[in-house]
Formats: sequence, C-alpha cells, structure tokens
Amino acid sequence: MIGKTSCMINHLHRFFFLHIDEDVKPFTPEKTKEIVMSLQQPAVFCNMVGNWPALHWNVEYLSAVLEGKTIQFRLGLKTVDLVPQFETSCSYVEATLEEFLAWSCGQPSCLSGPFSCYDYSKYWAYADYKYIARIFEDKPEIFQDVRWSDFGFPGRSGKESTLWIGSEGANTPCHLDSYGCNLVLQVQGRKRWHLFPPGDTSFLYPTRIPYEESSIFSKVNIANPDLKRFPEFRNSTAHVVTLSPGQDADHEAHVEEAITRMLVCAIKSAENPSDGDLWLNPTEVEATSHEINLQYLNKAVSAYLKCQETSVSGQARSSSSGAKQRTNTSCKRKRREAGCEPESCTLLTQESDFPAPKAEELQKIPFGPHLIQVLPQSHKTSVVGAVAVESDGRDLLHENEEHFEKLQGKRKRLQMSNDCEAAAHQMDSDCSPCTSQTALSTNDLLDCLVNPRVISLVAQLLLERMRV
Repeated sequence: MIGKTSCMINHLHRFFFLHIDEDVKPFTPEKTKEIVMSLQQPAVFCNMVGNWPALHWNVEYLSAVLEGKTIQFRLGLKTVDLVPQFETSCSYVEATLEEFLAWSCGQPSCLSGPFSCYDYSKYWAYADYKYIARIFEDKPEIFQDVRWSDFGFPGRSGKESTLWIGSEGANTPCHLDSYGCNLVLQVQGRKRWHLFPPGDTSFLYPTRIPYEESSIFSKVNIANPDLKRFPEFRNSTAHVVTLSPGQDADHEAHVEEAITRMLVCAIKSAENPSDGDLWLNPTEVEATSHEINLQYLNKAVSAYLKCQETSVSGQARSSSSGAKQRTNTSCKRKRREAGCEPESCTLLTQESDFPAPKAEELQKIPFGPHLIQVLPQSHKTSVVGAVAVESDGRDLLHENEEHFEKLQGKRKRLQMSNDCEAAAHQMDSDCSPCTSQTALSTNDLLDCLVNPRVISLVAQLLLERMRV
C-alpha cells in the first residue's frame, strides 16, 4: 500500500508480518513454513525479505510500469463516525496511479481529473484488492519481485498476491476472513492493524450484512465504538501492530459460506432490485442464481466429505501421523478474477500438510529478535495508511501505505453519485428499524438467519445428514 497513514482493522486469525533489516535470513524456508503453520497468534518476521525487489516499489515506479492504465479507487470520508464506513457507503472512481499521486500531493492538475469532486483534506482513496496478475498481466516479469518461496511456498510469487495502494486515512471495516491465514509485506508507508482473537467474536457483534463471501463484518466501528449500542465491545482485547516498510481453512468453512450464499441470494432476490437497499458488498460480482448456489453447496459438501475420508485413511496407514492441518485458499476472489463458475472452481491448498501443533511444540516457537509476538494492547482510536504485499491461505497481498489484506477479483462497480456536493452515502449497518417503526424488514430477518452461529449450526446439521 502506498500513502501516508491509514488503518487496517481486522479480526485476528493467523497474521504474519514481515520486517527487513539485513540480508541474512534467520530461518530456512522449511523452518519458516513450520512456524507459519504452527503459530496461532499474529507475529512479525524480521530480516526475511532483504533481497526482494518488491521492496523498491513505490507509486511513481508502479505508475510508470502501468503506463497510464486505470484502476478503481474506493473513496471514503476521513471523519470518524459511530457507524462503520462499509464499502457500500463509499464512492468509486477509475483513475491512473499518476492521477492518484497528483491528487494526494495536492497538485493543480487534479482539479479536472477523476478526483476533482473529492477534497483531499476530507476524503481518503484506496485501490484495494488489486490482483497483481491482472493489473500487470502484460508485465509478467514483475511477478518475480515477490518471493514467497522464502517462506516455504515454492512457486508462489507476485502472481498469487494482491496490491493495495491508499492515501492517508484509508481503511477497511473490522471483519473476519472466515478461512485462510495471511502473510503481509509492507513496502511503503505505514499501516496499523487491530486484531482480535476468535474468542472475542461475540463482543464484536458479527453480521453478514453487507454480504460478502468469506467475510463476516463487525457492527462496531473499532476506531470510535458506540459503547451504548455495543456494550460487550468493552470485553474485547485488541492486538495492535503498526507496520513500516519491509515488515513483512478449512472445508467446513466453505460449506458455511455456501449456505449463507443460498440464503442471502434467495431472500434478497425476491425484493425489488431497484429499492436502493445496498445489501451486496461491492467485492461480490453479482447475486448468483439458486441453481448455481446449490451446485456450489454440493461441491463444498463433497470436498468436506472427501477430506474426511482422506484423513481417516491416512491415519489408518500411519498411526504416528497426527491430525492434518489444512489451510485452504479462498476460492472466492480467485473465481471472480478467473471468471469461472462456482461448480468448476478448485480449492487451493498449501503444498504440504503439517500435523496439528501440540502444546509443547507451540512452546518451542523461536520468538526473539527475528520473530516478534503481537501482544494485546488497549484499544486505539487513531487511523493510519501504507504499500504492502500479502499472502494468506488464499493469496498474497501488496499494499500502499498500510492497508493490504483482502484479495481482489472482478468487482461489480457500485453506481454512486459523483455529485461534488453529495457526501458519501451512509448505510445503516444494523438495518434495524427506528424507534417509531413497528414492522420488521427483510434485512432484520436476514441478519438473524445468516448470523455466524446459526450458519455454523446449519452446516453441522447438514453434514450430519450427509453422513447417514
């Protein structure tokens, strides 16, 4: 990510950050992957990426490489409200990196460009979820600037990564990526991460509205929490880390995603699509048909059952082999990028599997100057920004100044007003009726039906039915 200071607020799953100091790598690729697959908390790797050409990337260089190619930027207000600024509440423009740079530097040329309606002192801009393989498709040599093989993933490069470029204040609402782990490389600028342990999920008031496959959002604005509305948030504990330049799944979750997709698409498609209800997150290409969703669900269930059979047979062959831990890549954004249908999409896995770590093994993780724990901290309210590269069980990311953690695919452009006088449209994230309203809306019902706890229970019941 490229910019000044912006903030990435997220749900803690398995995040690994990279920091550069010297050329000598403290861990071999094999040892690094063992650490990645064993850690159950966020950590910062140091001195692992000193020879990566990607460390020399900046906006000016990438702008020259892209040669005037336009990309989509998401714009939001810098004001911090009690309500999260969801992607459905933002505006969108198509612009070149050169135009973005001119706007962020306050050059006169931006007065007539795509950013002309947005005062830099009031708005931030974010080119997020940009697949390097797509935006640099005619410059494949740049893929080799990112070398995830140093972390035990041979063959992975920038082609499997995403690029995030944002200005000061750029951010993403607090959310949980429901499967996968992440590897993040900060290239330029700074980025602050707020990470929460899985046990804090209920304190964050999870919601599936706006709907986005593999992401569960929080109703709480982490930077400015409404403690009257969300009192349990006081019980959460954030792990906070600010990255500077150089810092570097499972099958059942896919079943849950398929169930959620079916419910959301089936219920919302019954309403008038022109009613202005922004229920579908911009990262989703479109609302897919019931038939396609059913095929996707059957594929997910089949993959789960096959995984169970493989696990059982593997244990029969070797009594010494423990339960396998598999980290699947998120198929969603890759499917969107490739344009393939859900039923033909193959879930990507790590090259090899590792036994689930035992307690004594976790105690042997070599924390020290080359592997730093991200410890719990008090809640922060400031907002930061940056360039970064990430790889998770799903993909590798690269971001502007501090924001780079979700993967991009084809994004359905949100038709927002470009009226210079209009502020970014705000959506009621809770979708609850006001005090004078007595009737429940479709979204009230939907928000309860696709609650993560409900979906998890439905998935368990469905899989039990298939085992009979």
